[in-house]
Amino acid sequence: MLKKTLLFSFLMVLSLQTFAQKTPVEKTIAEITKDAIKKEGFFNYYWDEDAGKVYLEIKKFDEEFLYINSLSAGIGSNDIGLDRGKLGGTSVVEFRRVGSKILLVEPNYSYRAVSNNADEVEAVKQAFAESVLQGFKVEAEENGVVLIDITPMILTDSYGVANTLNRSRQGTFRFDASRSAIYPPMLKNFPKNSEFEATITLVGSATGGALRSVTPSSDAVTVRMHYSFVELPDAGYKPRKLDPRSGFFGTSYMDYATPIQEDIRKRFINRHRLAKKDPNAKVSEAVEPIIYYVDRGAPEPIKSALIEGGQWWNQAFEAAGYKNAFQVREMPADADPMDVRYNLVQWVHRSTRGWSYGSSVSDPRTGEIIKGHVSLGSLRVRQDFLIAQGLINPYENGTTPDPIMLKLAIARLRQLSAHEIGHTIGLSHSYASSADGDASVMDYPHPQIGLKNGKITLDAPYDIGIGEWDKVAVTYGYQDFPKGTDEDKALNDIIEKGLKEGLHFLTDSDSRSPGSAHPFSHLWDNGKSPVDELNRLMEVRTIALKNFSEQNIPMGAPMTTLEEVFVPVYMLHRYQLEAASKVIGGAYYNYKLRGDSQPLQQTVPVGEQKAALASLMNVLKPENLEVPEHILKIIPPRTPGYGRSRETFNVRTGVLFDPVSPGEAVAATTMSFLFNSQRATRLVQQKAMDSNQVGLQDVINAMANLAFDANYSGYRAELQKVIADSFISELMSLSMSSQASVSTQAEAMAALRNFSKKLASGNDTFQNELAFRLARFLENPKEVAPTTSLTPPDGSPIGMDAQFWCTFEGN
Repeated sequence: MLKKTLLFSFLMVLSLQTFAQKTPVEKTIAEITKDAIKKEGFFNYYWDEDAGKVYLEIKKFDEEFLYINSLSAGIGSNDIGLDRGKLGGTSVVEFRRVGSKILLVEPNYSYRAVSNNADEVEAVKQAFAESVLQGFKVEAEENGVVLIDITPMILTDSYGVANTLNRSRQGTFRFDASRSAIYPPMLKNFPKNSEFEATITLVGSATGGALRSVTPSSDAVTVRMHYSFVELPDAGYKPRKLDPRSGFFGTSYMDYATPIQEDIRKRFINRHRLAKKDPNAKVSEAVEPIIYYVDRGAPEPIKSALIEGGQWWNQAFEAAGYKNAFQVREMPADADPMDVRYNLVQWVHRSTRGWSYGSSVSDPRTGEIIKGHVSLGSLRVRQDFLIAQGLINPYENGTTPDPIMLKLAIARLRQLSAHEIGHTIGLSHSYASSADGDASVMDYPHPQIGLKNGKITLDAPYDIGIGEWDKVAVTYGYQDFPKGTDEDKALNDIIEKGLKEGLHFLTDSDSRSPGSAHPFSHLWDNGKSPVDELNRLMEVRTIALKNFSEQNIPMGAPMTTLEEVFVPVYMLHRYQLEAASKVIGGAYYNYKLRGDSQPLQQTVPVGEQKAALASLMNVLKPENLEVPEHILKIIPPRTPGYGRSRETFNVRTGVLFDPVSPGEAVAATTMSFLFNSQRATRLVQQKAMDSNQVGLQDVINAMANLAFDANYSGYRAELQKVIADSFISELMSLSMSSQASVSTQAEAMAALRNFSKKLASGNDTFQNELAFRLARFLENPKEVAPTTSLTPPDGSPIGMDAQFWCTFEGN
């Protein structure tokens, strides 16, 4: 019995040892790849066309590199957001070998211990999960080099196109391997990066109009997905701390080796590596300049405008003490945009105008930017052209347009190029800069429209060059200090100098929401005072509407296309009225640090709030909502082939242009700002703390006077009715909003009760019907839905990028 037990144990040990050994590989690398094309570079790999496979050589294991996925050929819809050249995820990864299996592993750099104590470092690594992104088997091995088949990794929906289509309600799709294949033209290799690409097809059922409008067959969506293996930078880069006042994007992680009295979260700015040849010199050339390359596919004069605008950044680097450290050039004919050594500005086509993006490939460990990647939407320049077309009579002579329109569009392109490149050097949006005399190209600028002797002028629609805030930010991020400098103090001094010059920095979180509160921080607004600029724009708008005629389109164009030109004129004030609404219930504040020179938060003074309310009431007067009679006469029904689109007004009148719908859209939009639940709650609270301040009831009373008490007739009376209906609907929504305070809900409900009684007591048929609807709502709020008002045609982007996000999500 003992002998049998010992024999069994021996056999078990032998079996386990055999299992732990590497599975023998039957073929050599040379045999497997004998008919394949070898591509040498960062990772040597082979393309076997007959088998449709890509084989990768691994010479070193447990050595980190960057893994990036992107879309090299997209869908072409701004609404869906799957554009050509759009970057996806960026991960630090490494290959690890376990017997005959190779794992592609992403370490967890969100949690670290920056310490010389190896046990402390290891303890944090073991506390948080890693991610194994892909597994492979060893296909062959020679002289320490392992060959794997990475085709299954490339032939997947790694970018998540199917999920994006589902989230955007465009349909349910799945990856179809039978309709997907490696894309040989983009199998490329470079010294610092290896590039792979595949044609990927998703099949399913399309339910969204955006997808159907840009695909030949909407049940099969074919894109190209790109994969990059990129060498990580060496250890010579020194991270720079992130100051919330500096205007930079950042990289952060939790460092468990931090002393208890210090912040455990470490924050560093994202920036390119840049150093002076002579750090002691006030002005010095760079050891290696930052160079951006513009897509050769951009046509003239657009390409030259993109180069010129991008070159503006050299002004900021000069202010930081560099000579010719930032350069922009046309992409050389023999260069490849996929080569990580080239910072790229590419020209992207879509079916509609859309956002542009300033993205970066950066090292997640340190924040060092490795490659800047800008995508500029080609149709956006046409929107700027359209704004100019509506403001003047550019076709007075028939078919030759006024050259001022192209001048405005090109001026905007220069600014757009500078803005998006700004994101790729690490800068976030600076939305308060328009109040500081356009101190940053990182703001969203509306064209500056002048008035001279009662005439509209477009002499200087956009600023030229970098702003003062941009110089402060770049100096903070890129200044190369002499050895021995107290860097923390020097960096703080840079910020303080900008503050003393009266510069402000506020970004997306304080600007994009309709309920945001800072009067200076908004998209597409202009001027030091949002209210004064709104009043001025109303004057400009009045003149533009008065002058609007068939001379706003070229001879021979369908008259129905006048509506597309009319829209940006009628909606000229849309962004400024949103900015002015932030004055009401607003506050002046900043990203203050303890001990800095910035003032404490202050509620907007009552005089400014009342002025803003009066200005918004003026916008809503029926005489300012009506479409002038001479315009109604010249806009006919839609011509065949020129149907309604996102660039035209929604209507309730079928084929005919609706004279009321534009006013309804403006009224509903304005009231949605005024009665935003966050703003309304602030109004209730500020009135409670200061009885002299504007309160929610003050806004309700002003609106009620316009909606119910003012005496209008005819066309203007119809506009007054849509004002009243929208007003009541907003109050109904506010009274039921879970985002509003209980006091705010109560004030809204009390106002509705008062209106129900008041409107029922009169002889006006419309007001009596409104009272009846209110009575039903008050009896059972959940069964009476507020009216869904018409929304205005698309506004943003009028020529600039997107959301913070600019893929960080600009631009």
